[in-house]
Amino acid sequence: MNPFDLYRSLAKKTDSKILLVVFDGLGGHPTPAMGMSELEAAKTPNLDALVAEGACGLSTPISAGITPGSGPAHLGLFGYEPLDYIIGRGVLSALGIGFDLQPGDVAARINFCTMNSDGLITDRRAGRIATEEGAKRCKILSEIKLPGVEIFVQPEMDYRAAAIFRGAGLCGKLSDSDPQTTGVPPLDVKPLNPPATQIKEAAHTANLVTRFIAEARSRLKGMEPANMVLLRGFDDHLQIPSFQHIFKLKPVCIATYPMYKGLSKLVGMDVLNAGSTLESELETLKANWDKYDFFFFHIKKTDSMGEDGDFNGKVDVLQHGDTLFPEFKKLNPDVIAVTGDHSTPCLLKSHSWHPVPFVVWSPYCRPDNVQRFDERSIAEGSLNGMKHVDIMPLLMANALKFEKFGA
Repeated sequence: MNPFDLYRSLAKKTDSKILLVVFDGLGGHPTPAMGMSELEAAKTPNLDALVAEGACGLSTPISAGITPGSGPAHLGLFGYEPLDYIIGRGVLSALGIGFDLQPGDVAARINFCTMNSDGLITDRRAGRIATEEGAKRCKILSEIKLPGVEIFVQPEMDYRAAAIFRGAGLCGKLSDSDPQTTGVPPLDVKPLNPPATQIKEAAHTANLVTRFIAEARSRLKGMEPANMVLLRGFDDHLQIPSFQHIFKLKPVCIATYPMYKGLSKLVGMDVLNAGSTLESELETLKANWDKYDFFFFHIKKTDSMGEDGDFNGKVDVLQHGDTLFPEFKKLNPDVIAVTGDHSTPCLLKSHSWHPVPFVVWSPYCRPDNVQRFDERSIAEGSLNGMKHVDIMPLLMANALKFEKFGA
């Protein structure tokens, strides 16, 4: 039986409420200087108390040894097998900014970056320029004209943007121009395993994108630090099964960053305007508590700090996030779950394959002996070794939202 068919057959509407808190890039790794991970260094008394009363373990986002992007890692948290639902980052970025994607559109995620006079990338994030600076460059790039295609370039946040190509005969099965490292030139965009029926369309689209990139380089010349673009996550728009229909929930996304809003829209969640701070997210949660029964609460900056290698900065975000939990508890959720989509250790300055701490709290959990919310402690929990895709069914069970299976 398809897991979604099973969940639909067992799911039932109740008044219980589930709160899923996701610290983006939560997992870390001990550094030589500290001898401990970011979570081990952080003071998180409220998360520690949650762990002491709940069940926990390390969860694998995709599969052992696989480093996930944010899109597939979040899909796993929402109960979708990431290997069955492969969605390019560009589609998520476009949906996240509210762009009206049409059938046949091809979307990509843009990083504005810094390129030196030798054509080598020196900063993949262009010094994390402000969103206003990114918007200026988007306006410039939106003026690029290529035959037979409309091009939309829309700002996302900071150094990120979305590029959408609209026209006949396009295919989004393309490789990235972003090498995901510095000291090298951008990669050539090429067809990437297109369907046999779309080989010609993929080659045509790759040619158009290559011309767009060349024109972008010319138009951004001299606009340091954001004087070039890197494109990745090409894809066509994809319809996937509705989260509401699968789990019979009324779900909502509370996030500050567009990509996570886009992913939530894609699976059928409502998306609220939650401002730009953890405090504004918390107020949005409180104001809408009576309207929904599933809340996806996203904390972004743990990932940003990890990518920047800012150990103390990541510790600060973890400690800031910890202060929210007394306020969460006052809302009387029936289930609280806390995890990350993936690990982003400051040691690596990137996403990694390491499993991610996870804890679920409810009146029906069998508590572990774990007392600390960190990687080494949680590895001793009863749920150690689970996968992200198994988290949603576990939350549904703890919320008493599943009927018995079989006689």
